[in-house]
Amino acid sequence: MKNTLLRHFTQTALQGLFGLLPLVIVTVVVLWLYGKVAKLAEWVLGLVGFEPQSHLFLWFLLVLVVFFVILYIIGHFMRTRLADYAEKLLGKIPGYKTVKDLVGIFNSSKKGENQVLVVAIRGFATEGYNIGLMYSQKESIIQDHYTVTLSMSPIPNGGYMFEVHRDNIYIIEKATFDDNLQYLLSMGVKSLAEIVPSTPKPLEALIPLGRWLESQEAGTD
Repeated sequence: MKNTLLRHFTQTALQGLFGLLPLVIVTVVVLWLYGKVAKLAEWVLGLVGFEPQSHLFLWFLLVLVVFFVILYIIGHFMRTRLADYAEKLLGKIPGYKTVKDLVGIFNSSKKGENQVLVVAIRGFATEGYNIGLMYSQKESIIQDHYTVTLSMSPIPNGGYMFEVHRDNIYIIEKATFDDNLQYLLSMGVKSLAEIVPSTPKPLEALIPLGRWLESQEAGTD
């Protein structure tokens, strides 16, 4: 009984950690950037005799405006060729590309050949199917086979990679990387149909990988 309660407490705490972690990271980054902008604005305005202590609300609004303007400039910069040059320079730093690719995995809205897909593949038991992820839609070294990853539950920081024939892979269109993460953390308590949400449907209603790839090629022509 004690072991069961401890396991339940640990698993629930880990679910809370993974659920809270993205929000904490974003908050820390935003507060750090805001602090840097505030110091810069205080130094610049100090040159013209402006005292923040005398106009706290105006000071807050001013820093907020400058902060969002800087974010806009950075966002605009990322869309220009200058970003490509910066990317090439950063790419020379050992390990930068690996870290960048790992971070990119968590962007479930990525499009193109590296789009993260949630898929159903023919099961590794005698019957049934497993839910997995395709981080890339590039063909494997084995013809007509593609790499599918099955993550562990409830801690999805490990898993197994399999080369699966395209005829045994079906796309779950509405599901995202985040949906699959919630599914893993719930340990199956929540079905993927609840998380997406979607009504359960027969396998034939899912899109086979081969047909999905053909539609993608047709869209790029």
